Amino acid sequence: MTTLILTVAGADRPGLVSAVADIVDAHGGNWENSRLAELAGTFAGVIQITLAADRVEELRRALHELDGLLAVTVSAGAEPGATAVAGGAGGTAASPRRVAVTVLGDDRPGIVREIAGVLSAHALSIESMTTETRDAAMAGGRLFESAVTATVPESADLAALREDIERLTHDLQVDIALA
Repeated sequence: MTTLILTVAGADRPGLVSAVADIVDAHGGNWENSRLAELAGTFAGVIQITLAADRVEELRRALHELDGLLAVTVSAGAEPGATAVAGGAGGTAASPRRVAVTVLGDDRPGIVREIAGVLSAHALSIESMTTETRDAAMAGGRLFESAVTATVPESADLAALREDIERLTHDLQVDIALA
């Protein structure tokens, strides 16, 4: 079996997921994992499927028929274990652990880039990340909120991670917990 990653995007309307699922099923594929969402009227997602290697090109052609409804990109999936987290002295691999990081504060341009930079500097490998902005009820302005689930090597200093995120600006509230 071959693992493929499908990325999909298009104007949101009923039946988009069904259209992709029908094609995957018709070509003997198994829909294994996905992250799908509607943002500002656009439906977007990432889907992991498996199917027989000899059916990949046939599936690609069938997905191309969705042009105009959805833009679909097909990529080869990574082999299991190919994304091990490196850590420890001398680059030796350490057993990763999962952490949940939530950040809340005033929104501003560049905040995602800054937070992602700190996470990367501490060797966090992001498994999932959601971000949202909303009106601040009492103070006015916009609030930024992010929730991240990531793997981090055993050697990581979670207190230093918190300090480095909080150092980005005076108004950030940061919560880090082992997941």
